[in-house]
Amino acid sequence: MGEHTVEAVSPRVPATIFHTEESWGQCRDALVAATSARLEQEVKRLGGRCAHVVHELIDTRHDDATSEAWLHGCFTYVLYR
Repeated sequence: MGEHTVEAVSPRVPATIFHTEESWGQCRDALVAATSARLEQEVKRLGGRCAHVVHELIDTRHDDATSEAWLHGCFTYVLYR
């Protein structure tokens, strides 16, 4: 049914601890869960049966004003009926 894009973010954490393994893992796991939920929503909304992610771009974001960091993901997927 074509290619589509979905974006998701992890919760924000204090930037001072963002690069610790525990915080990074929590953000990564939360991003995966948020992405999965968004994909499920989009598959239903578009009338498909499943989606196959063909490209992902994950980067870190930082807010200097609040000194917080988080992960942002942009996922391109193919929707199947």
